[in-house]
This record gives sequence, structure tokens and C-alpha cells, in this order.
Amino acid sequence: MDIAGEILGSTTKWTDRFAFEVALRVEGSGEPLQDILDKHGFTRRDLKKFNKDPVFVRRVEAYSDDIRENGITFKMKAKAQAEELLTTSWTLIHADSTSPAVKADLIKSTVKWAGLEVKPEADSGASIAGGGVTITIDMGGKTDAPLPMVDITPDNTTQIGDIDG
Repeated sequence: MDIAGEILGSTTKWTDRFAFEVALRVEGSGEPLQDILDKHGFTRRDLKKFNKDPVFVRRVEAYSDDIRENGITFKMKAKAQAEELLTTSWTLIHADSTSPAVKADLIKSTVKWAGLEVKPEADSGASIAGGGVTITIDMGGKTDAPLPMVDITPDNTTQIGDIDG
């Protein structure tokens, strides 16, 4: 039994890839069911057991809905593969033989893919929404010295009432 099975008390061995292929079959565009079962090492009895698993049923339904609404897209296929590769990533991260650099890279990538990266603070420069421009003027590196004032006053001022059109 795998770690997830031990934690959850389940011996379910289906994968997202398997659920995706079943959804393709349900929508009439996949391989024959027996071929799918053979490829993944399952029997019809296993499939009956999976059909009682609400998580499996929801996953197949979600894939089926997506296929009906959007067709089979490259992004959808890549997403199914990426979800499967998370298992490989997990295994590599926890393997003693994996170098610390590879582990760190896998962890950073997983955090990025999950959308959990720390975003820059809104007040740390340019506006996030508009891009913006930030200009910094270095006044010689003395932060405690008073800054010079520049006073620009026009020599000739005109009052609004003085303008004759």
C-alpha cells in the first residue's frame, strides 16, 4: 500500500491519467475500454471498485465536462501529464540519492506551478496593474543631509482677470 493509501485507508491505485483516458472513452474519442484497462494494469472488477470512489467519479466527470466544452486541447493533455508527474517529483524530492540542488529546483517548480510564489509588494515600486515608472535620484548617498530645494517661480505672473481675449 502506498503512503497516501496508508493515510487515507484506501487501496485505490487509479491515477489522473487513467481517469482522463476513461473520460475520453466516455466521450467517444478514446481507446477501447479493455485497452485502457490493460495499459494501466486494471481489470473490469477494479473499474467497478473505482466507480464507487466519489473522487474518481468526480475526476472523470470533470474531464468529461472539459472535453465536451473545450475539446481535447494540448493544454488539457499537458495538465493531465503534469498531475501524473507530481508523483515522480514527490519521489525524487524524498529520495536520498537526489542531490539537494535538484530537490530545491523541484520544490521551487512545484510552488510556482501551484501559484504559491510570493508576489512583490504593491508599494515596492511600480504599480502592478499599470506597470508604471519609478525614478530614483541618488543625492550622494548622504541620507541625513538636508536635500537641496529648487524653487521655480515665474518672473511674470498673469492673473486670470488680466487676460483680454
